[in-house]
Amino acid sequence: MLKRSVWIKGCCALSLAAFVVLAVMADAGRANSGRYVGSEACRECHDQEYDNFKKFAKKAHSGESVRIMMGDLTKEELAECYGCHMTGVGQPGGFVDFETTPGMAEAGCEVCHGPGYDHVESGGDPDFIKHDLSLDDCQVCHNPERVDAFDFKPLLHGGAH
Repeated sequence: MLKRSVWIKGCCALSLAAFVVLAVMADAGRANSGRYVGSEACRECHDQEYDNFKKFAKKAHSGESVRIMMGDLTKEELAECYGCHMTGVGQPGGFVDFETTPGMAEAGCEVCHGPGYDHVESGGDPDFIKHDLSLDDCQVCHNPERVDAFDFKPLLHGGAH
């Protein structure tokens, strides 16, 4: 009887451990696609934020300033500009060029909030997108070197929300 009790407890503990491992693995893989979808995909659920972004945020037109300067830039300089002025450069679903991916030719929603594919596909699960932004998030592009060089005045949210 004692052996059976130990065996049952062992099976229960093993089952619980397997369940926990599977749950952690499933959760860990939830947001790993890293795929970008573009700001238009955000519009369906976040129309007011999208409209404000398009109307007030300079980021919504950031690709145009790069396009205007393209002829005067080296390939390396252009690549550096793309890193901040375009959405998802070099990433799945991200900016390739102005002709192939015109919807990514701006510093769109996903530049700040991260790749949105998993968020959209899940029906808007907030765990798939970054929503608590800080100044550190802005300083990826608005770092001291660029602020000095271009006289940037970074504002959290840039008038988009």
